[in-house]
Amino acid sequence: MARRLDLFMVMLLVAPLLTACASSVTPPARYLLPSVPAAGIPATPVVDIQVDVPQLAHFLDVDGIVLQLDDIEMREARDHQWGDTLDRQLARNLRSALALSLPATRITRASNPSREVLTLSLDIDEFQGRYDGYAVASGQWQLRNADNQLLHLGSFTQSAALVDDGYPALVRALGQAWNDVADEIAQTLQNKGYAR
Repeated sequence: MARRLDLFMVMLLVAPLLTACASSVTPPARYLLPSVPAAGIPATPVVDIQVDVPQLAHFLDVDGIVLQLDDIEMREARDHQWGDTLDRQLARNLRSALALSLPATRITRASNPSREVLTLSLDIDEFQGRYDGYAVASGQWQLRNADNQLLHLGSFTQSAALVDDGYPALVRALGQAWNDVADEIAQTLQNKGYAR
């Protein structure tokens, strides 16, 4: 009888330990795009441009970082997720990068349009790691005046090679590709005379 009681006590002590080990779940790793240094606000801006939050393709509007496994298959990472919504990160980094590239232009987040404010809108078709070791960003952008008239319609495709394996390298490469998109948009805005 004492032996059964000892065995029962051992089982009572071991059961919670086994349950704890079996039920421990590692939380997903969270990532943010590398930040762009903040630029000063121009004292007397020549033009104001407000940046809308980008519209993401459905497969990108998820918590996990997206990987393209081959020419047709996409997979959302379960254990490697964005630390903030992707659309907000893209908008924030785009505003910062444009403000650096266009020092005489006031770049703001979209709010109430006024007569002199231009609005930059983006549709993101791709923003993922690819099976060939590149991070890719592609889509379209448009610039509209306060009367919602289309001033310019452009598209972009940028890629950056991963310098290492792993999700940190992928996020850095995606950040580089997005910075290249911002540089391309800034150059077009300057060349067309919409910003300085």
